[in-house]
Amino acid sequence: MLPLVMHSLFTTLIALLHVRLQHNFALPASVVSSLSIVVGLMLVFRNQTAYQRFWDGRNNFAAIITSVRNLTRSFLVCSGGPGGAKQLSEAERADVERTARILLAVPDSIKNTLRAEWGMLSNSADSQDHGLLPKGLRAHEDEGLALPVQLMFFIEAFIARGHERHWFHAPQASQMTVQVNTLVDAFSKMETIRLTQFPVAILIHQRQVLALFGCVLPFAVVDESHWWSVPIVALIMFALYGIEAIACQLEDPFGYDRNDIKMDVIVEDVRVELGVMLDEWRSTVAGPVKKAMFEDDV
Repeated sequence: MLPLVMHSLFTTLIALLHVRLQHNFALPASVVSSLSIVVGLMLVFRNQTAYQRFWDGRNNFAAIITSVRNLTRSFLVCSGGPGGAKQLSEAERADVERTARILLAVPDSIKNTLRAEWGMLSNSADSQDHGLLPKGLRAHEDEGLALPVQLMFFIEAFIARGHERHWFHAPQASQMTVQVNTLVDAFSKMETIRLTQFPVAILIHQRQVLALFGCVLPFAVVDESHWWSVPIVALIMFALYGIEAIACQLEDPFGYDRNDIKMDVIVEDVRVELGVMLDEWRSTVAGPVKKAMFEDDV
């Protein structure tokens, strides 16, 4: 807002001098044209790079949600061997449910890590996240280990236990490990977007070029537009600074701004969805004969 006001005041001064002194302040059209090309190229590069960061962040978060869904489905359906026909012991049921709850916590933990909200995922009795994390879990975020990476150890260990119990055959266990690796890879890419800031040298030079263009523009329009040059310059600079402001909004897409990725909504939707799957699984394993999930009685 301040640069826009300064450019408007400067244009007003140029228009006043032009009208009072009757002096021709016009610049050759080639000067403004050359600067326009430079400004356009820089803004296109800046905006495209910022949007690419936003789009990559959204796609990687979608990959995380997909992996969580796939792993949850596989764990719940295949626990108990091929077809899930084997009756589970209490300890095995508790193990499956514990791992499914850890998967529920993964998107939330990733969201909090990207926002640098350490310790937000709590296992206390009065927290909405109660029961998602393993009992007695000690987070190592203060030592540099992200909670999502720590939770992956529990998921990988469950896959190994399932293979030892003959719940998952070797290719199936391998495919689950691929899903875990995909999840970690997507989280790492989102972390890279979060931690890699746009080069300061480019930002400074872009501001300098915009300011220079705003100072030259009044001389290009004042001879023909007179006092109308003030609103004309103000509108043009408003459009240019608006494009830059959009890029600033998009380059870090994991926060709470209106234009950021709606991570809270996505996480809550997934939490409800996986919660329904877990409730259905509980109802199918509670009876004397294990039934298929979401299958109507005929």
